[in-house]
Amino acid sequence: MTKATLLIYAKPPRMGLAKTRLAAGLGLTEARRVAHFTLARTMRTARSGYWTPLLYTAPDSALDDSIGGLWPATLTRRSQGHGGLTERLDKGLAEARSGPVLFIGADAPDLSPALLRAAIRTLQTHDAVFGPARDGGFWLFGLNKGPRTRSPFGKVRWSGPHAMEDVWGNLPPHARVGLLPMLIDIDEANDWHAWNAVR
Repeated sequence: MTKATLLIYAKPPRMGLAKTRLAAGLGLTEARRVAHFTLARTMRTARSGYWTPLLYTAPDSALDDSIGGLWPATLTRRSQGHGGLTERLDKGLAEARSGPVLFIGADAPDLSPALLRAAIRTLQTHDAVFGPARDGGFWLFGLNKGPRTRSPFGKVRWSGPHAMEDVWGNLPPHARVGLLPMLIDIDEANDWHAWNAVR
């Protein structure tokens, strides 16, 4: 089987840049701390398996950042490009090689190498895979990219309870879709409190 490509969409944990919705509930300083925490956990996981990690970051001025070693020089970085989330995910999909392609953010602190391996195994028998989030979004989406693969990211209601439903609805009607365990995505203050409540 072709080696999987893992696309990590992340921003540097700077005040006012990352976790803006979280900052509205926790304040800028605490939101930055949480952003650094979730990013660190995500990067440890992303760099610890038999897949090819690619970091898609924004803004372009962050492409050379190391984030205190969280983004080592050996990690391939690419620009997220312009436009909304649909356009940025489309760019990653277009640039990915054929085979299993996984998309993740840096918002799910319970992401683990075992879950990424489970996603790759799922794609051996399915066309797509979701890691659902409690808020109706997803902490992972994966698909098998081929020469005729069409983007499933158009007209998606991002940052709301219909994001996963909309992406799923954009897949071909006959697509076999697998599901991974539900995780908490840290987008708002309530998510952070909920995650800490189950530690």
